[in-house]
Amino acid sequence: MPTLAEIRSKLIEKESRSGGNFTTDNAIYPFWNIPENTTATLRFLPDNDAENTFFWQERQMIKIPFPGVKGQDETRNILVQVPCVEMWGKECPVHAEIRPWFKDPSLENEARKYWKKRSYIFQGFVVENPLKDDETPENPIRRFIINPSIYKIISAALMDPDFPEIPTDYENGTDFKLTKTQKGQYADYSTSNWARKERALNEFERTAVESNGLHTLNDFMPKQPNDDEVKAIFEMFEASVAGDLYDPAKWGSYYTPAGMSKTEGKAKTVPTPEPTISETASTVEQPKAEEQTPKADPQPATEEATDGSKPSADQILAMIRERKNS
Repeated sequence: MPTLAEIRSKLIEKESRSGGNFTTDNAIYPFWNIPENTTATLRFLPDNDAENTFFWQERQMIKIPFPGVKGQDETRNILVQVPCVEMWGKECPVHAEIRPWFKDPSLENEARKYWKKRSYIFQGFVVENPLKDDETPENPIRRFIINPSIYKIISAALMDPDFPEIPTDYENGTDFKLTKTQKGQYADYSTSNWARKERALNEFERTAVESNGLHTLNDFMPKQPNDDEVKAIFEMFEASVAGDLYDPAKWGSYYTPAGMSKTEGKAKTVPTPEPTISETASTVEQPKAEEQTPKADPQPATEEATDGSKPSADQILAMIRERKNS
């Protein structure tokens, strides 16, 4: 099991550098549904993968919106969620395209629409559960999809030299108190924090770990896209910018909206969509200032439409294609 010192070292390394697929069972704990002004007590467990220094896995996803599905419901807005290849240290063609857009105020909102969203996969026990209708699954080791605002609280405490022991330690670990309040119209988790005292795993928890084993968190990460899938992602991005419908004949064998199954050449509806966390002001990650600058040669600021208004979809697509051909 990695030590707290190793985790701290890795966190510092990640900070200096930056300056999956989930099943639909109730193994995922929907903490975002807990009542306002209540607290869920969680106990995180280590990753079964000994190569993972952390007790979580980070995923980066892009949400591509469409006004409907071609040949099906063409009037209902849908989202297609795809992995950002920057997770694997590759250049993402979508982000290579939109990074220069942040230099133009008329395109900034459009760029944020396609900016990658981070989330973090943890596992552990729900020690105290304010959700009355939540049923603990047969395997009580749950998975947690943690948003960036909560993750910052978790990782910041780990960097505190007064934090005594790695929180996943079976004997001297620490529970996490996830508290939901309200800030305006949005849920707020900023008062969440680690418990004041360490707590050893109880007999029930130890038996659950021994009988069920720990999850390998990487099993719940999205698959790295191959060249054809990266091409399909960029095609969907271009179509989305143009306001076109999602075309299952083109992309159904690659990526589909929630509620559709992947097929060869087409997509069909299935009854159980992938669970998602609604995006509020507290869960949507904003691009860092240094990430708004393209890593390649700087591109000139995007020209506005001749009347000073926001560029049209056709103008944006023309700029995309001009860049591809240059």
